[in-house]
Amino acid sequence: MTLRMPAEWEPHRATWIAWPHHEPDWPGKLGPIPWVYAEIARVLSDHEPVEILCQNADVVESARTALEAHAVKRKNVSLHRVPTDRVWLRDSAPTGVHDADGEVVLVNWAFNAWAKYPNWQQDAEVGAAMARLTRLRREEPRVAGEGPRIVLEGGGIEVNGDGLMLVTEEWLLSDVQVRNPGLTRDDYEQIFSEWLGIRRTIWLGEGCVGDDTHGHVDDVARFVSRDTVVVAVEDDPGDENHARSIDNLHRLQLASRDSGTGPLKVVTLPFPRPVVMNGERLPASYANFYIANGVVLMPTFNDPNDRVALNTLAELMPSHRVVGIHAVDLVWGLGTIHCLTQQEPQRVP
Repeated sequence: MTLRMPAEWEPHRATWIAWPHHEPDWPGKLGPIPWVYAEIARVLSDHEPVEILCQNADVVESARTALEAHAVKRKNVSLHRVPTDRVWLRDSAPTGVHDADGEVVLVNWAFNAWAKYPNWQQDAEVGAAMARLTRLRREEPRVAGEGPRIVLEGGGIEVNGDGLMLVTEEWLLSDVQVRNPGLTRDDYEQIFSEWLGIRRTIWLGEGCVGDDTHGHVDDVARFVSRDTVVVAVEDDPGDENHARSIDNLHRLQLASRDSGTGPLKVVTLPFPRPVVMNGERLPASYANFYIANGVVLMPTFNDPNDRVALNTLAELMPSHRVVGIHAVDLVWGLGTIHCLTQQEPQRVP
């Protein structure tokens, strides 16, 4: 079976999100979150269909109310009653890939709430629900073909659509929040090759400070074209993100000169000022943007660097409209725009 994970900027059939409902994800601040989601749906629905999973009938009604208030194009939005524990579909939903015939296949990794939380059983069924709704083929990768299901999350994998992948050692190779006990670097690279069509994996070091997932790459480095990668860099030596971000930058610079990887253009994104809630440093990062059909949604944080990051992405992706989405409340849930979205690729003609 020959599979290839397309880059995020390749054509989508739709974007999938799940309507917020789990108050402990935004302790004391769930109230404004549906309105942020409605704004995200409004922007996305101008460019592609939006499929929304809703916990129950009450959540369906709440979603309808917010979508109507934001003048969302309802002809491009579908609401589905599918229960979830949380709404981070980047991680609980399957990864869309193309087979040798250009058909879309849902690679349904096992999900265990980042090896951290006890409530994940509903999220683990999201892939099956999406397969029923789309009638797409679903595959469940297993260790060595017959072993336990492989646990991975979409926020930890970043591809350029041409065989290159970014991941972090902190996510998969540390002894904290272990997803697949016993699997080695070589084992993971074999999995990436078999299920995502990856020929070369670039291993970065750590994710950003405050990352609940323990090292997802989508807060620190992203491809914006097949030969261009942006990396979040903190210039302040006194900030906790400085050393780890400089290490990631150096790793990418080395990889960019490697004949088996590069040449790659490496462009830096700033971090916003530290975003803190109740004494907790949150994973605020401009790298958690989402690329849809003709548009990029980037989190903003009421910070002067918002404009720097927006301009950087606009220059790198001139064929896309770049839109800022206010994410100061959203990031209290320990994730922002890329974390809550999952693209369904379009079939290749």
